Parts: sequence; C-alpha cells; structure tokens
Amino acid sequence: MANDQVEPQRAEFSVSRLRDAVFESAGLRDFFEYRDLGIRAATGGRVGGHVVRAKPGADHGSSGWHRHALDVQLVYILKGWVRFDYEGVGEVLLEAGAFVHQPPGIRHVEIAHSEDVEILEITLPAEFETEAVAAP
Repeated sequence: MANDQVEPQRAEFSVSRLRDAVFESAGLRDFFEYRDLGIRAATGGRVGGHVVRAKPGADHGSSGWHRHALDVQLVYILKGWVRFDYEGVGEVLLEAGAFVHQPPGIRHVEIAHSEDVEILEITLPAEFETEAVAAP
C-alpha cells in the first residue's frame, strides 16, 4: 500500500440474538426503549444499529420537529406502525414491512405510533447530533 493511502478500518464480526436482547430506556426519546445491536462496537462507531420499541405504559408525547446530522439513516418497521411528517413530503404512515431512507438533515416529526411498534434503525455514523428545529 502506498504511503499516501489509508488502510480501511476493519470491522469485527458481530451477532445479536433476540434471546439475549436488552432494551434500555437511555435513548433519544423517553417514550421508546432501545436495543443496541452491537454494530457500533463492531465498526468502531462508523455504523449504528438498534431496535426501537414503544416503552410499555409510557405517555407518547411528541418528538417535536427535528433533524439529524448524519450521513445515512435507514428505518424499517418490524411491527406495528408509526406516522411521521417529513419536510417537503408530508405525512407518511409506516406500517410493518415499510422501509424509509431519511435523507441527511431532513426536518421531520414523529406524530404517533402504535403501542406495539418495533423499528430497526441503521445510521452512519453511530453517534450523531439531533437538533430541534421549527416546523417547515
């Protein structure tokens, strides 16, 4: 490898099993619980992955209009449903089996979700800033 080239950082093998799952309340929203899938550690923080689910008995509240400073955000609905409003798109109902790519910096707000919602979310990078913003 030439001196001016940087060797890519190697990711580690990682597996996360449902039987070992731990959901934690520490996350972006207090009405959700988060299961870290181990991708952050395996990739040195280049990629994040978690399952998000509604916290049983929690008051839903609202996420408020916000945007994320990241490169990629992928959302796949595993169970239940969630309704978002996206800048330039409008309201979108995502039901089990729905997949969405949220472009970097898009303003959005989570309006409502089912009590049984479960969401797979993949982000690049794993850690990113979230900024509250005015509605578009």
